[in-house]
Amino acid sequence: MTRPTEPTSSVEPTPTSWPMSADEDDRLAALAAYHLVDTPPEEEFDRLVGLASRLFDVPIVLVSLVAGDRQFFKARLGLDVCETGRDVSFCAHAILADEVFVVPDARQDPRFQANDLVLGPPFIRFYAGKPLITPSGRRIGTVCLIDSRPRDDFSAADRHTLTDIAGLVMERMEIRRLIHARIADQARFENIAATSPDAILCLTGDGRVSFWNAAAERLFGYSAAEMVDRDAAILVPDSWRRLYARQLDRLRRGLMPAAGPSIELPVIDRNGKAIPADLSVSTWTEGGAVSIGVIIRDVTERRSSEERLFRLAYVDSLTGLPNRGAWYRRMAEVMAASRPVTLMLLDLAGFKEVNDAFGNPAGDVVLKSAAARLRDICAGTAMMVARLAGDEFVILLAGDDMARASALADRLMAAVSAPHDIAGRPCTVGVRMGIALGPGHGGDPDELLGAAMLALQQAKRAGRNRHVLFEPALRAAATARRALERELRLAFETGQFELYYQPLIACEGRRVVGAEALLRWNHPERGLLTPAAFIDVLAQKPAAAAVGDWVLRTACRQAAVWRASRPDFRIAVNLFEAQFRSGHLLELVREVLAETGLPPQALELEIVETIVLRNDPLTLQLLDDLRALGVGLAFDDYGTGFASLSLLKRFPVTRLKIDRSFIRDITTDAEDAAVVRAVLYLGRSFGMEVIAEGVETEAQLEMLCRHDCHEVQGYLFGRPVPAPVFAESFVTGGVTEAGSPPGRSRQG
Repeated sequence: MTRPTEPTSSVEPTPTSWPMSADEDDRLAALAAYHLVDTPPEEEFDRLVGLASRLFDVPIVLVSLVAGDRQFFKARLGLDVCETGRDVSFCAHAILADEVFVVPDARQDPRFQANDLVLGPPFIRFYAGKPLITPSGRRIGTVCLIDSRPRDDFSAADRHTLTDIAGLVMERMEIRRLIHARIADQARFENIAATSPDAILCLTGDGRVSFWNAAAERLFGYSAAEMVDRDAAILVPDSWRRLYARQLDRLRRGLMPAAGPSIELPVIDRNGKAIPADLSVSTWTEGGAVSIGVIIRDVTERRSSEERLFRLAYVDSLTGLPNRGAWYRRMAEVMAASRPVTLMLLDLAGFKEVNDAFGNPAGDVVLKSAAARLRDICAGTAMMVARLAGDEFVILLAGDDMARASALADRLMAAVSAPHDIAGRPCTVGVRMGIALGPGHGGDPDELLGAAMLALQQAKRAGRNRHVLFEPALRAAATARRALERELRLAFETGQFELYYQPLIACEGRRVVGAEALLRWNHPERGLLTPAAFIDVLAQKPAAAAVGDWVLRTACRQAAVWRASRPDFRIAVNLFEAQFRSGHLLELVREVLAETGLPPQALELEIVETIVLRNDPLTLQLLDDLRALGVGLAFDDYGTGFASLSLLKRFPVTRLKIDRSFIRDITTDAEDAAVVRAVLYLGRSFGMEVIAEGVETEAQLEMLCRHDCHEVQGYLFGRPVPAPVFAESFVTGGVTEAGSPPGRSRQG
């Protein structure tokens, strides 16, 4: 047979081009006995690599047989070639391992970092291979997983699962070996059969037993003496006898191939017990008469293993619902048939807070409870209820009736939003839902899911317990958002960000006590943009922490300059949540204070509610450490969210900032006035100062001062302006800007 491809490596293989075991000759002889190298693909092997791909979420899975100077892929998924040279083979290393051989990142591994398959297609980064070991202990190949991304999370459970798949592959290979031995040589066949773990029997043309090995005795309970010359039909269940007779007649008349594929059928032992079995049948002519060979393997354990693997591949282990793989397969079937369908994608509002407050086990309880309610409500209505990931679920309905979907959405939201029991304590979560109709909103599973995700994002912006139907405008908005993300990636690198400053005013004496540093984007085409146009997107991008660090450093440098004229000057800097996750915020603050000479009490860091609501020990410790430096901590936009009084007691906050939404109508709206008075009372009670944002009128200022508000900021005193303008208006003339974003020159 012509080799399908040449070895990938251009290096001429030598005996030292790859690792080799001491029993190489015996290993190659064992591989040859299976007669699998250079053979066409076969469904039973292809099915197993497909299962492995779904189980491990990897793009490439191979059944590799390692020959003398090459590896041949008996089954492959995600790779175009059917062999490579052994000199570039990861499997040549894996067959020497006792257990699963794992390479988390090939670029970091000296054995592979210069490998052609790492440097070029398929760009291997992650590899895991389980050796295929024959009953005699020879290592002839591997079942391997490959990804172009590094992975350091291949667990003990993953290794166990890959070992199970390798065992299933080896079972099928063993049956092939026995069939070839039977065809090639009767004496060799009987020698192998004597020690085979599989039941092996030979029949005459009329179905009588002529050979019966020891494994057959163990499986069926009949001795060879009892079975030789006896009709093998006693091993066949009554319900299969008629089919057995027809197939036996076809074998006798030569109407079936000499060695056909294996089939799974039940057999009966001497006690009448049915045993699930895998049967491989071959025929040959001996003395002018047809003989039949049958290899029978008890697949009870295999069924159990395959069922476990199937559940891993298609069933979510926590909730028992179908998982993402099962959903995708069902969606593909439905949409391939051009049938209208409704996809409902939902997540749980407040689920993260449940995990943060009560721990992950409590979150698991909520997920299982929510899944059970979804399943109960959708019983008899939905084609499928599945868990995609985390707290995301999907419901698949036949048809595209939006009225029916809307009614079901209301029932689901009511059911899931009812309290869940966590060890006797009630816990509530909300539901947000995006709905998309196929094929109108998407012609394939990925496109339709994308539409539902866009609708879900819109529902999240609308609040708890909302459902939104996808509209084409959402896709246009998403396209614009992606364009904004691309522009943001360049904005920081090219120095398009600037800092503006707004004065902080003490109510007593109306004197300037500091400034808040506010980010602006000097867009090359759209001009100066306020945070409202980009901050939500920026906060979710990887660059957020770096931008926040630049803001902190630049603002502190500027404040140090201004403190030369105003020794009591304080700078307030907003923090991104990403800075709390970066792991270096505390060290950065220390470094910036030392570098600028700014006293710690002259710096106030503003934190938002999402940071406080995380309420985890690491965040609390970080805030305590910052406070220990002497830095102030202000809770921004207080009163607009869900932060509790207990959090104010636990966190070392030094100042509360009243959101501008409560100040706007403070003189005309009794409820807003009550909220402001309550926050001022809280501040006094907890020993915190309070500052009010958005002050625009004398009447607002007068009312705040009358209720002992400490500080204010707003357009009444000044809009945010560049550093030179701020210096001239609020500090002293001639003081220049102290820092500029990377890539921008200083302003005079």
